[in-house]
Amino acid sequence: MSKWCSQNPAFPEGILGREGGRARTMDPLAKQIFKGVLVAELVGIFGAYFLFRKMNTSQEFRQTMSKKFPFILEVYCKSTEHSGMYRIREQEQEKWLNSKN
Repeated sequence: MSKWCSQNPAFPEGILGREGGRARTMDPLAKQIFKGVLVAELVGIFGAYFLFRKMNTSQEFRQTMSKKFPFILEVYCKSTEHSGMYRIREQEQEKWLNSKN
């Protein structure tokens, strides 16, 4: 540690440590936990992307989602409305009602 840091009360030795501010290596358990969290986040991001893409391209899939998981369809409709595409929900409901008749 430099002489200035050891004499300056703003940088006590407990903050910088004896290494002089160098990063310490993570222990193996912390590395495994970090990698697990990172993988889980990546799986979630790619899963959300492919779910959105499938819902955006397939009307049948949207109809299936409206029956099984209506809250996911609600999130899809709100996200498309937020991006500027309005009346998708109403158009879908009209198509589904007309197809039943």
